[in-house]
Amino acid sequence: MKINPYKTLTLWGAWAFISIVVYLTLYIDAKVWTFMENDPSRITWLIVGLFVIGVIGSGALVVMITFEGLVIDKIQKAAAKKGLFGITLTSINRASLRFFSALQDTLKADGQPDVEVLANIELAALHRTSHAIEVLGNLLITLGLIGTVMGLTLTLTGLTSSLEALGHDQELLLDGLRKAMGGMGTAFYTTLLGAVLGGILLRVFAQITENGVSQLYDNLMRICLIYCSADYKPTLARETRMLNSEMKLLDQNINKINRGFAASQETMAAFKEELNRFRKSASEGDDDESLDEMIKRHRAYCEVLRDEMHLINAVNRSWWARLMWLFGKR
Repeated sequence: MKINPYKTLTLWGAWAFISIVVYLTLYIDAKVWTFMENDPSRITWLIVGLFVIGVIGSGALVVMITFEGLVIDKIQKAAAKKGLFGITLTSINRASLRFFSALQDTLKADGQPDVEVLANIELAALHRTSHAIEVLGNLLITLGLIGTVMGLTLTLTGLTSSLEALGHDQELLLDGLRKAMGGMGTAFYTTLLGAVLGGILLRVFAQITENGVSQLYDNLMRICLIYCSADYKPTLARETRMLNSEMKLLDQNINKINRGFAASQETMAAFKEELNRFRKSASEGDDDESLDEMIKRHRAYCEVLRDEMHLINAVNRSWWARLMWLFGKR
């Protein structure tokens, strides 16, 4: 069965497009942004901010799931040809690679692996992240309800002020009515944003990622049951596949060592050629100096230059520093 590693990414992208359309509809029809600019409680800002964080986290998780799907697709092709020990694990930077690495190590130690438990352990981080996004959606709903209560409280406070000012203070009456209408707006918009962004959009994002993780688990189980189950029991065929896998890995290491030796030989040959060229240029000099004499003369020149630098530093220092340097020199 062919694995589609881009299924979760496609669903997430489609739902992200729907989310943008929904938010633009709220922005145009319900004038959400206009109210958010004048929201006294700032709960709507908190709801939208947490929603953006949830979408970013969901997108990052979808990218991780997609990479895991691509790795599992390669693993399935390798396992279909040579079984469990035909899977070459160059690194274990993915959950699926860690799963098969642990499975191979367990069988090499003559253990009986619990495949389902091992897969759940390796995919636990992805499950927790998906669950956190769902919890964030529930939190947005709760914030919407809190905003509703706060809005109703502001409405009652404004109405109370209006009743107290009725008949003797027109300005206070109008101010109370404005507070009451603002409270009703807070109650309405926080409930709307919490229910739509958290109860619908973010929950669907969490469901998409959860289904993606479940699909990874199903693919791992399918590979183990179809292509790797023959390697669970200590048979001659399994030992042969293990030996072939070890020989293949050894052959790869030997090739790397040979390439390293070849590169080292080339480097030494280039160094030897450069050294012969230097000796030849030294022997063709005017004074016919040897290489050792040139090195000694260069060393003496460096010592003289060092003394001159010390003298220059001493001259540039203050009188007491020069005096201390002279005593120290002696």
